[in-house]
This record gives sequence, C-alpha cells and structure tokens, in this order.
Amino acid sequence: GLEIWRIEKLQAVPVPRESHGKFFAGDSYIILKTTARKNGSFQHDIHYWLGKDTSQDESGTAAIKTVELDVALGGRGVQYREVQGNETEKFLSYFKPCIIPEEGGIASGFRHTEINEREHVTRLFVCRGKHTVHVKEVPFARSSLNHDDIFILDTKSKIFQFNGSNSSIQERAKALEVVQYLKDTNHEGKCDVAAVEDGKLMADADAGEFWGLFGGFAPLPRKTFSEPNGKDTAFPPKLLWVNKGQTVSVDYEVLTKALLDSTKCYLLDCGSEIYVWMGRETALEDRKQAGLAAEELLREGDRPKSHIIRLMEGFETVIFRSKFNKWPKKAEAVVSDESRGKVAALLKRQGFNVKAVAKSAPVKEEPLPQIDCTGNLQVWRVNDSEKTFLSFSEQCKFYSGDCYIFQYSYPGDDGEECLIGTWFGKKSIEEERAAATSLANKMVESLKFQAVLVRLYEGKEPIEFFPIFQNLVIFKGGASTGYKKFVSENGSQDDTYSESGVALFRVQGSGPDNMQAIQVDAVAPSLNSSYCYILHDGDTVFTWIGNLSSSMDQELAERQLDVIKPNLQSRMLKEGSEYDQFWKILGIKSEYSSQKIARDPESDAHLFCCTFLKGVLKVREIFNFTQDDMMTEDIFILDCHSCVFIWVGQNVDTKIRAQALSIGEKFLELDIPMENLSRETPLYVINEGSEPQFFTRFFTWDSAKTAKPKRRTTTSSHTGRSSVPDKSQRRSTSFSPDRVRVRGRSPAFNALAATFENSNARNLSTPPPVARKSFSKSSSPDPVKPPQRAASIAAMSASFERPRQTLIPKSIKASPEVKKPQSEASKPKPEEDAKESTPAVKDGQTVTPTIQEDVKEDQPEDEEGLPTYPYDRLRTSSSNPVTDIDSTRRETYLSSAEFREKFGMTKEAFAKLPKWKQNRLKIALQLF
Repeated sequence: GLEIWRIEKLQAVPVPRESHGKFFAGDSYIILKTTARKNGSFQHDIHYWLGKDTSQDESGTAAIKTVELDVALGGRGVQYREVQGNETEKFLSYFKPCIIPEEGGIASGFRHTEINEREHVTRLFVCRGKHTVHVKEVPFARSSLNHDDIFILDTKSKIFQFNGSNSSIQERAKALEVVQYLKDTNHEGKCDVAAVEDGKLMADADAGEFWGLFGGFAPLPRKTFSEPNGKDTAFPPKLLWVNKGQTVSVDYEVLTKALLDSTKCYLLDCGSEIYVWMGRETALEDRKQAGLAAEELLREGDRPKSHIIRLMEGFETVIFRSKFNKWPKKAEAVVSDESRGKVAALLKRQGFNVKAVAKSAPVKEEPLPQIDCTGNLQVWRVNDSEKTFLSFSEQCKFYSGDCYIFQYSYPGDDGEECLIGTWFGKKSIEEERAAATSLANKMVESLKFQAVLVRLYEGKEPIEFFPIFQNLVIFKGGASTGYKKFVSENGSQDDTYSESGVALFRVQGSGPDNMQAIQVDAVAPSLNSSYCYILHDGDTVFTWIGNLSSSMDQELAERQLDVIKPNLQSRMLKEGSEYDQFWKILGIKSEYSSQKIARDPESDAHLFCCTFLKGVLKVREIFNFTQDDMMTEDIFILDCHSCVFIWVGQNVDTKIRAQALSIGEKFLELDIPMENLSRETPLYVINEGSEPQFFTRFFTWDSAKTAKPKRRTTTSSHTGRSSVPDKSQRRSTSFSPDRVRVRGRSPAFNALAATFENSNARNLSTPPPVARKSFSKSSSPDPVKPPQRAASIAAMSASFERPRQTLIPKSIKASPEVKKPQSEASKPKPEEDAKESTPAVKDGQTVTPTIQEDVKEDQPEDEEGLPTYPYDRLRTSSSNPVTDIDSTRRETYLSSAEFREKFGMTKEAFAKLPKWKQNRLKIALQLF
C-alpha cells in the first residue's frame, strides 16, 4: 500500500490516510509505495517530494530520512527525488486524477508559514498528459494560453475547460477528470462547468463569459512558445565515482557493469536524470554522501527539473540497466531470514511497524486456463502458401516440421467467441510461417477483427492452448509440401515419424481433457523421472513409468497408447526395472533428469503504450495501470513474461492495425523490459471490444464500462457450415462457471457522458446511469427553460464531437443486443432490423449502414404524429428554443431525414438502444 510522512521540525510525521494526495508547497514529504510481487518479495518505491517553497533544511532532512528508510527496509528500494511541478509519472500514478499542491506549509524550526482561510481565488491551470496528468498553476493571463495544451479556469461559480486546438481527445478526457476533482475539492460538488473550444467563439454564452474574464476575445498566435513540460536536456551518460562526498570522473570507452564496484557509490549523470548507484557493501554514511553529491551536482548545473533516482546494487531499474552495454542477466536478489531479523529489530527501535518487512506469500499455483473448453475446433495445415483442412481424426496430430492454423469457436455469455492462431513447429520453414501468418490475418479480418489472434511456437504454448485440443500428439518431421521440398533440396535427413520405426514419446498433461504425447529423441537422456514415456520399435511397445510420476500420468500414458499404437499390447516398465531390450533400443543406458520441465513463469504484468513509425518502436510504461488507461486511439502491450498481449484500440489507423503482430515481434526482439524474453514468447493480438477473460484477468475489469457487440455465428472457411457445435459435440469443460465476459469501451468516450450533476459523482469512466423521467408528458415543466446547467453540460460534451461522425457510429457498434419495448407504430420490419443492428466495417473503421426509405423531407409531422422542428431550435443551447414540447424527448421532434443525419441511424434503430446509450448520444448532440 501507500504510506506518507511529512517533515515537521526535522522529523518524519505520518500523514493520515484521508489526507493522502494533499500536498503543501512549503513542505517536504516522504512517500513509500510497497507492492507484493508474484515471487513473494516486496517491491519498495520511495519518493521524497519537495514543494517549491520548502526550506533547504527540510528538503535535506527528507533526502536523508529516505536513505534511512531504505536501509530499514533492507536496502531493496528505489528512491526518487520529486520536485513540485516536475514529478515522475510513477509518482503521479499514485494520486489519480492529479495532485494540486496548496500554498503554505507546516511551521518548522527554519520556516514559519501561516495557513489562513481565504476567499476563493480564481486560478488558471495547465493540464498535460494522456495517462497521468501533470497539473500546474500558471499566471491568470491570456499570454499563458496556447494551442497545444488544455487549460482549466477555476472561478468562484464556474469551472471552464479550454481545449487547445492541437490537444487530443485522450488529453481532453483526462482534463475532464481534473475538472471533476476541482469541483469536488474546491466547490463541494456545487458549481457549473463549461467547455471552450480554441478558436471557436460562435456566439456561445460560455465562451463569451470565459473570454470576458481575460478582458475580451482575442485569437491566440498560430505559434506559441509555452513553457516546456519536459525535463532538462539529456546527453550521453557520464559516470562519476563519489569519494568522501567529492565526485571523480571515471574514464571508459564502453559503459559496462564491470565498471561498478560493490564497495563504492557512483553517479550516472544522464542530464534529465541522475542515478545514484550504491554498492551492496557500502556504509550508510557513504550512501548519504552520494545522495548529497547528486543534489550538489544539480545545483551547480542549474538543472531544477532533473530527477535523482537512487538504487541499490541488485535492484536496478530497467531504464538504468538499459544505459549499459549488455547488462548481464538479472538474478533475483534474495534477502535472508537473518537479514530480515536485523531489519525488524532496527525498525522496532525506530518506532516503525515491524510487520512491514514480513515476506509476502509467493504465488505458487499456476493460473488455470481461462477459456471455455466446450467449443468447436477447426485446424488447417499450411502447404506452401495455401492451407489444407484437416479431418477430425487428423486435427490433433501435429508435426514439428509443419505450420498449422486453428480456429476455435466457443460459447460466451453474449454469443460466440473466437480464437484464431498459428502454431509453428520447431523445424518448420520460414516461408510457411509467413504464409500461415498472412492467412490467419485474413481470417481475423474476415470476422471484422472480432476474433483474437495468437502466434505460437512449439514448446512455448500458453496454458489456454492444450485444453482446446484435449488430446494432442506432436510427431517429428513434417507432412507439408514445403517441409518435404526443403529436406529434398538441402539434403537433410528426414526424421519424419514412422509407425514401423523407433520412436519415443513423453506423455504430459493434467487430465483426459488436457493431455499431450510429444515425440523426443529416442535416446536415454530424453527420459525424465517426473514423466511417463511410450517407446516403440515397430510392433514392440514399452510404457516407461518414472518414479516421480503420478497415477494420473500413468493413466494418460494408457490413453495415449490408444492413439499411437491402438492395436498392440504394451509392456509396462517401472524406472529401475527396465529390460535390456529397452536400453538397446535407446542405444545405451545413461543419466537423465528428474526435474519436471518448467514452464516460463508468469511475472508481474507491465503495461506499455506504443508508437510504431517507420519500423521504429517506442514504448512508454503505464504505472499502476487500470482498464481506463487503455485509450481507443492507441496500441498497448501487456507483458506478463509468459506471454505478451497487443491490445488495439478501435480508432487506431488501419495501416498501424495491420502491423499489430509486427509490433509485438519488435517488442520481443528489443526485449524492452530486459527480462530475457524469448522471441518465441506467445503473442496475442486483441482488438478493443473483443477482450477474452485470459486478458481481462490482469485488470480489475468492470463490465459496466463496456458495451457488448452483437456476435454473429462464424462459419467454417472450407465448408460454410456453422462452427457452433451441437450438444452432442460439446466437450467437457474445466472452465470456471463464474467467469465474467466483458467488452472494452474507450475511457475517452466514457468521459464524454460525464455531467457533473451531483456532489457524489460517479467515476467518470463508468457509463451514465439510466435517466428516469421525473414527470409525465402531460405534466411537463416549462419547456422554455432548459434543465439546470444543461447548456454548460452540453457545451462540455460538444468539445468531444470532433469528428462527430466517428464517435457516434463507434458507440452504435459497441452496443449490446438489448430489446426495448416500443410502440407498434415504431417497430421495424425484420429485414430492416437485421440491416440496422450490425454496422459494416471498412478498412478497420465502423461504417453505419444507411437504410433507404421514402421520407418526405418537408412533412410537418413525423410517423408518430408529432410536429417536427429544425435541429437548431431543439438544441438545449438554442437561442430560439421551441416551446410546448417534452424536453426529455427532444430527438422525437426531428424529421426522419434530419434524425438520420444527426444520429447516423433511423428512429427505430435508436429506440432499440439501451436507455443510457440513448442519453449519451443525446448529450453529445445537445438534445439532453
């Protein structure tokens, strides 16, 4: 969790939990973030935050106390120096949506600050950032505004959000959360809010009021030179040795880890960051001196924005290790029980909570497959550039020299789910791997990107793979034309499995619904005491039982005999009682292993936001990530070491979407997390709106934030038949019945519907509640008066209407299939219903279908007999509003043609949407 101390009279005093996130510019703070890792250890991140008005004595005390805290916790933490206005993203991720320090500070022996109650002061803030928001107060003047950023003007009665013309929708959504924070914090949830678009006055009342506070409207210059938000200039790393508080330059040609001595402390000056590396054998006083030397280096160079990051040998961060040439493989640092006892005693003397250093419980159990195993499986073998469908009896027999494509359709809560994958054998050729990838991509595209794509290599299969095959046998050699051609042209030995020859199979699995027989080299070292094996030489068959194998392993071996040698009797041999004939077949008796083959462990997950331009991949880690961090305009990579997920937002450019798998492969090639990732690590490509449970389990996933698209039955590519199995075909399942199916929806679009209507406002990323009429049509209030704050809400929502044609169809596509009662007059015909319910997809973008109808554009009444009015008069912010209408159903007074133009659908299709989705669209169009 999170613990915070404030420096008071040169002592660290705990800050109550209810005050976490509240900082004063005249103070210094220490923040400890402790995270339990899957390997059972604790990760400590220690930050000391310095307000812009804090005294040098308080900041020095915070720096020294941070070192002491790290020592008390066993020297395993990473320490960060945070300066007000230039905090690290990791620090800001602890306090969402933002931190806004207050003026003043605690009275200390060196500084006295009085904190007085005062009247509300109008303040101007600049907001920057798509995931973590940097909020900084700037002078209340027109010269502070620019086209690139978002500004929030907090007045006594209203909060304005000024959206720079070059700002993105993600930045606007995050700034909207800051507006809500200010409303709750400074106004007790009781004030109006309004949005002002850069360069768009358009006689808007809110815009006029906003510019009036600056002395009148005036266009901003096309180019502005605002204060840079970045860090101090970076330059090539420079290594310095700290000797008795003095720095000595270290000469080197190549920066390597060998330059670092465990008995010394070093500074690695990278310009924008200074790293303090402390050897494991250094004294506490040396570490303090190294920290002070880094502070002095910043003062001498006048670099107020640079960060200082202090780390202990063995606990270096990924970014620090990436500065060095070929940093050796990281070994898990271990803290002995004796060390823990010493740490506990030290903490007790200093008054700390001794329980804080207790070792967490390691996560030993392997996660269960998060996929329904009762679905329908289809498999193709790749031959040159084509795919050949395999019959039911052949689809669970793979060859190591071949490539395969599989399509697995399984039931979900809201329809059929689909997983399309490629499997590359260890000896498969590159040409057929490329062909398999291309064919699988076309299959996903034909399903309108609603299927999950996975790329697998033999020996690196994830836990979801084997259960869908149930009984899989992997033979040596190959059956594809490409493999045979390769063997023939290169004169290689063809070791393809032969029933009449010698073959050894290792049997593995968890049960009859998840078992595999894998052909291995027929030599003694291939044996393992933890498994059972099947050995045959023509019609001579042995079953070898390892001493460490279980009764289940033996049962699986018996079952696999029915597949490999169904009509022959096998002789069972227990380890240690083998016949001479057994060893003769294997060549010679020799030593073999008894350790079970370990799978790649699943480590703590990391989320990265990616940009891919001209073959160059750039990533930025999202700390303390949540579902809301994944923006619909971006691509994200979720790395859990055992597999890597590439999540593609619905609004990602079509050309970039097509490169999603290449982005994942580049990520593995560069080994960005420096985890020694294999280039054969499983890669999943998941499109927004089709997230499977084996992906969402890494989040606290909220299905209320998502809309489930209507699923259509997929068809087999070779027969055209439905791939939904009947009950007789369905297989037993090991899948949890408690699973929750969810669908992703962009948090940026969620923020669009936020209305700030009450002090106990919901989280901005959740869907709006269902609106209930507070009055009947016959007893409607004065229609001339719009609802309270409707104009400001509509203006705020309107800031996200760029481009409106993209946002509205997107929400329609994501709508769940929910039937709403409707009048007989408004019920569509079945043919029209089918056309309207499923929008088309072209080039990866949703295109709302247009239904051709005979509509009289000038008819005074609509199909329900209601009068029709122009859209401009029905808007909540209209200067000439219509009177005597039901203000909760403004959209019904639009003509059919204008309704279709504004909403992108017919009135009948709109009536079928859930109420909250209707309200969201009405808000966007200023009709609610």
